[in-house]
Amino acid sequence: MTPLIIIPARGGSKGIPKKNIVELAGRPLIDYTIQAALKVAPIDHIILSTDSEEIVTVAERCGLPVAYRRPAALATDTAGSREVILDAMDWADNQGIGYDAIVLLQPTSPLRVAEDILGAMSMFTPDIDMVVSVAEARCNPYYNCFETDETGYLKISKGDGQYTRRQDVPPVYEYNGAVYVINPQSIRKMTLGSFPRRVPYVMPAERSVDIDAPVDLLVAEHLLGKQL
Repeated sequence: MTPLIIIPARGGSKGIPKKNIVELAGRPLIDYTIQAALKVAPIDHIILSTDSEEIVTVAERCGLPVAYRRPAALATDTAGSREVILDAMDWADNQGIGYDAIVLLQPTSPLRVAEDILGAMSMFTPDIDMVVSVAEARCNPYYNCFETDETGYLKISKGDGQYTRRQDVPPVYEYNGAVYVINPQSIRKMTLGSFPRRVPYVMPAERSVDIDAPVDLLVAEHLLGKQL
């Protein structure tokens, strides 16, 4: 496989100011993703997609040259992931960069390691749309996830509600945001959410922290300390 790695890092952030370059355990957040990417792909096959010159400066200090710039129209709160990916793909095509899979790595997954990326890539075949990293969901619709019915009473979301032990229920998963290995032909035809052929790459909870709020930084820093 020849991957084209795309690291999306928009400059604007509301929950955590300058989130993609905020300090985590003495390093910019984006550095964790850059170093993992450099272990699995040639440097000229790694594209940082950003509209922020500050993020460009930080990324280059971390060892990733940045030639591509995300258009301002794709740097808004409403810009979709598919459009961001397609623009980076078009740029790579114009540069003559060959690839047969897109690997999307979000900077907000600092505990993801190179082995996770390689593991997801190893599961990819041209006849599927995407391999996506997941973690076992804490809320299971067969066991402890409820909805209200037409009367306003709670009912189990799925099944008959007769499971009494969590270990007996079918496993369910949630995207953890760490790794997406995408078929280039598929993303040109449809959105990621429309893919009918998605294969899960299961990651442990301790590597599935997604930085979205300040408390996530505290959790990630604690877990990074455990790894030392």
